[in-house]
Amino acid sequence: MDPPLQRSCLTRHPVAFASCSIGLPRHTLHQKIEAIKEAGFDGIELSFPDLQAFASRHFGRDIAEDDYRSLCEAGKAVGTMCAGHGLRVLVLQPFSNFEGWPERSEERREAFARAEAWIDIMAAVGTDMLQVGSSDLPAMSRDPDQIAADLARLADMLAARGFRLAYENWCWATCAPTWKDVWAIVQKADRPNIGLCLDTFQTAGAEWGDPTTASGRIETGGVTAEELSQRYAASLAELARTVPADKIYFLQISDAYRLDPPLDPTPSSTSGLRPRGQWSHEHRPLPYDGGYLPIKECVRAVLATGFSGWMTIEVFDGRFEHKYGDDMRRFAKKAKQAYERLLKEARAG
Repeated sequence: MDPPLQRSCLTRHPVAFASCSIGLPRHTLHQKIEAIKEAGFDGIELSFPDLQAFASRHFGRDIAEDDYRSLCEAGKAVGTMCAGHGLRVLVLQPFSNFEGWPERSEERREAFARAEAWIDIMAAVGTDMLQVGSSDLPAMSRDPDQIAADLARLADMLAARGFRLAYENWCWATCAPTWKDVWAIVQKADRPNIGLCLDTFQTAGAEWGDPTTASGRIETGGVTAEELSQRYAASLAELARTVPADKIYFLQISDAYRLDPPLDPTPSSTSGLRPRGQWSHEHRPLPYDGGYLPIKECVRAVLATGFSGWMTIEVFDGRFEHKYGDDMRRFAKKAKQAYERLLKEARAG
């Protein structure tokens, strides 16, 4: 039985669109923002690569990813542009492969230096939230205590500026691929400004879907489709029952394609990404646009916590140009319609 919904989740949710999820490399951030605003969204997730591309156009030269002074200057212009279109910069993302480097390693020093610089960029663009994805490099620690300690230190750095940290499970991560994993780490970190970024793809893709099987679902251990669905439903019921609404900072929405042929179970020989990472990067359409994952159930579970905050569209559809060509406005409008339909169906059960 689906968990009951609280009255608070029946109110209007503010909704954003990730800047990395619309258009093609030839499209400018300004073009993306115009399409997002015209479709009726309230804000954006600002993707770091989009900021870097904007900075290169803004200054008329290539801006390196560690040219933080230029990125901050460009960030001020992005913040002004978003405000001029009535859009909030909800979050800066994705801050990846931060937590879990060995003590006294150069990688750890660089990770914290990068964090300091990203915090300056946050201030420049006018956002108070940093999205951190769970680490996926084999060289990084899988010890939840160390990961929690690193995140607590980062949270303290953010708190000094009045900022927050949203920790997201990436379903191919080495240590925290599920919502339950990141929630346990957030509890260990025990800071008032750490919460969760939940994601329909990351949840369903970790616990129900599998891009390496013909069925598109997990078959490990001979689990049947019925058993898998029961297990997934039990996990979502636990989420609804145990995660406080105010610890969910925002919910990202996307679906996934069933792949034919399925992906090879081994990491990519070129990118090194595990199969679910490859799936995530290229095969995540809008809801009702060719996907198959049970994402409505995930949205309903989040609503059942009493969550009334931001939802965002974050898709990575490698078929975008084939489907939409240059028409970002049509895509953005379709995204808003898909979001509204998904929310309505999730509320209905």
